[in-house]
Amino acid sequence: MAKTGAEVLVSTLKDLDVEYVFGYPGGAVLPIYDALYGSSLKHILTRHEQGAAHAADGYARASGKVGVVIATSGPGATNLVTGLANAYMDSVPMVAITGQVQSGLIGKDSFQEADVFGITMPITKHNYLIKDENKIEAILKEAFYIASTGRPGPVLVDITKDALMNYVSKSGSKQRLELQGYRVLKEGHPRQIAIARKLIKEANKPLIYAGGGAQDASKLLLKLAENFNIPVTTTLMGIGAFPGNHELNLGMLGMHGTPWANLAVQNCDLLIAIGARFDDRVTGALNKFAEKAKIVHIDIDAAEIGKNVPAYVPIVGDANTVLTELIDDTRLSHKDWILEIQNFEFPAQTAKEPKRGDCVNCTEPNMHFAELPPPCRQKDSVDPKVVLELASSLFKNQLIVATDVGQNQMWAAQYIKIEKPRSFITSGGLGTMGYGLPAAIGAQLGRPKEQVVLVTGDGSIQMNIQELATIAAYNIPVKVVLLNNRVLGMVRQWQTIFYNGRYSQTCTGSIPDFCALANAYSIPSLRVKGLDDLDEFKVALKAEGPYFIEVAVDPDESVWPMVAPGASLCEMFHASKAPTPSWQRGQNDE
Repeated sequence: MAKTGAEVLVSTLKDLDVEYVFGYPGGAVLPIYDALYGSSLKHILTRHEQGAAHAADGYARASGKVGVVIATSGPGATNLVTGLANAYMDSVPMVAITGQVQSGLIGKDSFQEADVFGITMPITKHNYLIKDENKIEAILKEAFYIASTGRPGPVLVDITKDALMNYVSKSGSKQRLELQGYRVLKEGHPRQIAIARKLIKEANKPLIYAGGGAQDASKLLLKLAENFNIPVTTTLMGIGAFPGNHELNLGMLGMHGTPWANLAVQNCDLLIAIGARFDDRVTGALNKFAEKAKIVHIDIDAAEIGKNVPAYVPIVGDANTVLTELIDDTRLSHKDWILEIQNFEFPAQTAKEPKRGDCVNCTEPNMHFAELPPPCRQKDSVDPKVVLELASSLFKNQLIVATDVGQNQMWAAQYIKIEKPRSFITSGGLGTMGYGLPAAIGAQLGRPKEQVVLVTGDGSIQMNIQELATIAAYNIPVKVVLLNNRVLGMVRQWQTIFYNGRYSQTCTGSIPDFCALANAYSIPSLRVKGLDDLDEFKVALKAEGPYFIEVAVDPDESVWPMVAPGASLCEMFHASKAPTPSWQRGQNDE
């Protein structure tokens, strides 16, 4: 029986073992939604296309599968742009299927027409425009292959409405994909691997620096560290690739990394980078980064080798394959080096009353509910460390953490110990506020037997807060922990340190009443104002179904330590140690 292009698309998704599709219907994709009617594919109707993209992203990160999102032409497709850019920066396998106006209407400023192929070219691993229904099956299979192999990334498939509606006259390709010009290198060069192994055995102060590319090589990463007795630091994207409570784990490095990790980087004599790209938030000043170390850089993407930091031993290949060849039965000991790290001296955390200027927003009328105090004078508050460590202890190995971006993200990275790979779901490279809530939805559906806890802020959550409706509609048991300081916390922290406390447009105020809003979505809620509420907090986290928990946080609570842009990793400071920012010294950020 002949099938339409849309019916072939749906059957191909099933052949590719797709379980969940996230999306939002519209005119150009109505043929797809008609084909989905009665299909075994599980479609999750989000309340915004950006939410659908982030949900597909979160699903992919947690499950290790390709995330799939569908959007209509024009504004539906352009609403995916942030989600695609986010997935591209963090190397997330995702296929975005967008509808396009009919072939004959392209280029005529037709209703809901946008050149999404051109728009997304810089932020996708590859993209397609399909006008021929007979190519849908083959191209869709290509898209999944490209998205999931090599360095993963998003692929966009834009399909005209007539191609979706027309009947397919011939079957797509069933043979093994051989894409001209696309080559995936898995095996590292044997000579380079042998040199790296020799350097490891000769090093006195080796350090492993694991990024997001180490997530699927976690077992071998553990073996490498334990066999050779090498301490490990991870990037934000690498959290979970190495067990959080392991005695060799120094924690995260970088701008808000642990002092031990940052000082270890600056004092090591060999740095083994695995699946990491030497991002500026990790390295600080490039010319001061790991100055004493020879660098072994293992990455599947040759373009990353030497892009930011020169590699003494470059190894292009899959982390699993390379580490399998790199590790042998040798047992090493670096007790003196580990003891040195444990005894590093660094500035103690010292409290300082922040410089208080005028909070511009607070002078505006109707900024706060009359019965509530101004946000910058919030009386009731809880230390975020207390609630996050408590959440971490409740679930242990069954915890998946999703975060938004800002102080909430850094506190989660610092205080929650993640024991398993693919269990810390966050926006790294793009730093996308509004990512957390929809990503938590995707992560929970991707790992339904584990508990997803979203750590978010009052600024971030309002960017995609409509996805509370998605949680309620599908009864997705995400636990939302909102750290509400009534300000844009990280931006305000920078204003405190670098702009003399001139709080311009960073006070979000007491609107809305988040618990009342959660209740409006039929989601139970709890407001935590102090330590006396922590017993209820534990009950809420363990409850069946979704729960919304608002935690009052002092607006002056900051993320420490911090490395200023343009500074060395060893130049960590607290409120009393703020150096002159690089842009005020007339230097480049790097």
